[in-house]
Amino acid sequence: MEELLTNTIEIEDKDALIDELMERYGQDILRLVYSYVNNSQIAEDLTQDIFVKCYKSLHTYSGKSKLRTWLWRIAINHCKDYLKSWYNRNVLVTEEEPANYRTTKQMVEDTVIQKEEDDQLIAAIMTLPIKYREVIYLFYYEELLIKEIAVLTEVSANTVKTRLRRAKELLKERLEG
Repeated sequence: MEELLTNTIEIEDKDALIDELMERYGQDILRLVYSYVNNSQIAEDLTQDIFVKCYKSLHTYSGKSKLRTWLWRIAINHCKDYLKSWYNRNVLVTEEEPANYRTTKQMVEDTVIQKEEDDQLIAAIMTLPIKYREVIYLFYYEELLIKEIAVLTEVSANTVKTRLRRAKELLKERLEG
């Protein structure tokens, strides 16, 4: 991929590179963004914005870190900017489904025990403060190393470990209580 990047920038074919990045990392970035905003529609919009920002900033990629790390840093900063924005603080966005939208079959499928447990866990994770939510997401869902999470979140590795430990304690309390 890194080789693809150098060659692509040299021949100025940014479109092919962005297509490759979206194909390879699009769903991961979407899940990361969702972990910040807890709204699928907003997450999709922000993910699109992130790839536009990435496209416009390709010339700034220096190769000092992995391309994935560079992209994640853009995504995390964009999410944090959104959370601080006037729009986020003053506009209420809902994801309510229209009444009678679900079929009986879908409702029966929703009662499967595993799904309920997953939903409970996700709900508990989403109630955590962002500093805990982001390390849980990056460690368990993206399977990043502590060192990589430290780079992405711009804190020390020990802080990441502490946040992971505290996040697990909070989740345990919420799931047991």
